[in-house]
Order: sequence, then C-alpha cells, then structure tokens
Amino acid sequence: MGTNVSRAVVVAGLVGAGVYAVLSRRRTDPVWLRTNHAGRTVTLYAGPAAVLGAAAGTAAAPGPVRGRAAGVLAVLAAGGCGAYDDLVGTDDPRRGFQAHLGALRGGEVTSGAVKLFGIGAAGGLAGLLIEERAVDGVLTGAVIAGTAHLVNLVDVGPGVAVGSVVLLGAVAGMPGAAAAAVLAPADLGERTMLGDTGAHGLGAALGIALARGGGCLGGSAGRAALAVGLVAAAANGERVSGLARRASGVLRRVAGVAGR
Repeated sequence: MGTNVSRAVVVAGLVGAGVYAVLSRRRTDPVWLRTNHAGRTVTLYAGPAAVLGAAAGTAAAPGPVRGRAAGVLAVLAAGGCGAYDDLVGTDDPRRGFQAHLGALRGGEVTSGAVKLFGIGAAGGLAGLLIEERAVDGVLTGAVIAGTAHLVNLVDVGPGVAVGSVVLLGAVAGMPGAAAAAVLAPADLGERTMLGDTGAHGLGAALGIALARGGGCLGGSAGRAALAVGLVAAAANGERVSGLARRASGVLRRVAGVAGR
C-alpha cells in the first residue's frame, strides 16, 4: 500500500511538472495571460498542469477502480468548469454565489453559474460512485464541491492556494498534492497562477481525500462536519479571502520574493 501511494505521488508530481514545462515553452496566447495583484503579467499554465497532475495522482492511487475513476471525473470536471470561467468569464465583475444566482433568476446563465452547478453535479455524482451508502455519497459530494470552492477562495495571492493544498493534502493522504508542490515555486515566484482551473481541480482532489478521511472523525458525522464547515467558509468568503491575502504577503516575505 505504501509503495502504491508513493507511486501515485511521483506520478502526480511528474505529470504536473511535465505539463507545465510543455505549456511554458509554447508561444503564449493572450487568453492565457493575466495581470496579478502586483501588476505583473503571469500565465494561467499552472491551472491545467495542476488539474492533470492531480487527476493522474488520483488515477494511480490505491483503491477500487470505480472510486478512482469517480475521483478523476470530479477533478477533471471541476478543472474544466474552472477553465470555462477563466476563459469566458474573465471580464465579468460579478463575484459570489448570490450575484450569479441573481443573474440566473433574470434569465442570464453566467460562467460562474455554470461553474457552480457543474462542480456541484460532478461532486455529487463522484460521491455517489465512491461511497456505498447514498447518505455518505451526498456528504462526500458536498465536501468535494465545497473544498473546490474553498481553495478558489484562498487563491487570491501567490503561494496560498498551493501551500494550503500541499499541507492539507499531506495530512489527508492526497497523492495529487504533489502536483501543487512542484508548481509552488513558479506560483510563489509570480510567474504563473492557478486560476479557477487549477484552484477548483486541486480543491476537488483535496475534497475527495478529506471526505475519505472523514471516517476517522466518525464516518457520516465526520463528513457532515466537514460539509458544515465548508458551507460556513463559503458564507464568509470575503473574510476567508482577506486572511488568505495576508498569508500570501507573509509567504512572499519568508520566501524572499516580495518586491521582485
């Protein structure tokens, strides 16, 4: 089991690093460029690299084929919905669930609404495929979608999202955390960013690992507690993002990259 886990970690890291290296060598299309918090131009290439690395690590992890396939589905779907928002919704100033749901009530389907319902549906389906009991499947689906949203909330500055995934992923036994780890230097060095693509893909992978670890907190009760905590974080999104911004500043100072 230990060997299989180690293999999955290596696979996730190699795929993440390899995809990022290939994308970084190509001529950058302006649609894949963004201006970060400091006014620097960075690429969104860390996003696809993180998603494919996390998906590869999930596929190579030990466990039933059905569960691994469901995990890969959730990661790719979350990353795909995030990519849609990155590419289509880049000029949309609306943020948060209420804004997108309000637009939907008015007959407009925003990229944020596509992301919200797409990730929720993919997480729910993956949860039902992973778990044997329907109640656990629903709770696991809520954790997957909620964690995808949480990682996106903290992706407001260099290093915070990837650092959170690496730390929590290590605790939860998430092989795909290696994909975040290999991208951390480029993210913290402000050469690239995860964007919605990478944040949601990594978040979904982390959610799967956390939900599966919920058994140590009491099975369904543990998953329910995780889900409630994630809902609370979503309800206080601005506060969570504010804390993440401050953490990013600390990380950059510690790494010696502030002002570069």
